[in-house]
Order: sequence, then structure tokens, then C-alpha cells
Amino acid sequence: MKPLVVLITVTLIAFLLIKFFYDSYDLSHSARIGMSVMLLFTAMGHFMFPDGMTMMLPDAIPLKKEIIYFTGVIEIAAAIGLQLKQFQNLTAWLLIVFFIIILPANIKGAIDQVNFQKGTYNGLGVSYLWFRVPLQILFILWVYLSSIKFS
Repeated sequence: MKPLVVLITVTLIAFLLIKFFYDSYDLSHSARIGMSVMLLFTAMGHFMFPDGMTMMLPDAIPLKKEIIYFTGVIEIAAAIGLQLKQFQNLTAWLLIVFFIIILPANIKGAIDQVNFQKGTYNGLGVSYLWFRVPLQILFILWVYLSSIKFS
């Protein structure tokens, strides 16, 4: 829920600031700024709660903590790439693939009731999937529309 709040709030603030300073409406740019800030926000979790986030990965995967740190770096790189015109399109496509790749970990985390911040198995559970899966689809559409389709 917090990433969605960050995404929408920052997008709206960026939209208003762009209108105020440049006297134009640029929803795509505002949406990319919102996505970038959201990615930086979620990347922090990879470095603040790596032990809890490793609980979302299947047991058979080695180097879990390293993968968590690496995906945090990917999110930071994507946040930057969305703001650089020459890398925007490539970053958007890679980010869409990234969102698809991490969805199974989010599903596993929900099924296992992982509370990644506390590193326990008393999270929201399967009901969280009714929010998380549509949220992941929203992120994919957000990136596609703001960075590929209408950029």
C-alpha cells in the first residue's frame, strides 16, 4: 500500500510543480517522476530488510541476500534510467520484465504470510494477493504508458 501512496502522491505533486514552473501539463513526465521515487522508496526496503525479503524467495535459490541487494540496485538504476531520455525506453521495457519476474516472489511471500519488515511469518497472507497482483499490473501499465506509449 505504501508504494502506491508514494507513486500517486509524488506523481500529483510533480504534475502540479511542472504546471507551476513550466506552465504546461505533462502527465507522462510526472508519472515517470512518481515511478522513480516509488522505486527509490521500495529499493530502501531491500537494504533495510534483506533478511525478511529473503524469506520470499524459494529455498532452492542460492545467494538469497545477494539477490535481494541486487534487485534493490536494479530498482535504483531503473529510477535513474526512467529520467534519462536516452535510456527511458530501454529502462521501461526492462522494468516491465523485472516486475513480471518478481511477481512470483511476491506471491510466495503472500502465501507464506511473510512480514518482510519483521522477518516473521505473520504477514497479511493470501488475501494480500487481491491487492498485490493488481498493483503489479498497475505498475506495468504505469511504466508502459508513461515511458513507452506516451513519452
